[in-house]
Amino acid sequence: MNDPRNKPNPTTRVAAIIVVAVLIALATLVYNALKGKREYDAEKASAPASEVSIGGASSAAPQTGASQ
Repeated sequence: MNDPRNKPNPTTRVAAIIVVAVLIALATLVYNALKGKREYDAEKASAPASEVSIGGASSAAPQTGASQ
């Protein structure tokens, strides 16, 4: 009457949900890290060009930008 092979195991489903949640969290962290690196590299690449066009006068003034 009671056939244990036909009963679904809820532990497997919970484990799969946890694995998917961890993978999503890791993917989000990697995405944000790469996005931040691109923004940082873009700021560093554009900073020397802006200082040269001003003629070095900005070296005495504090620089504004993204705070960390």
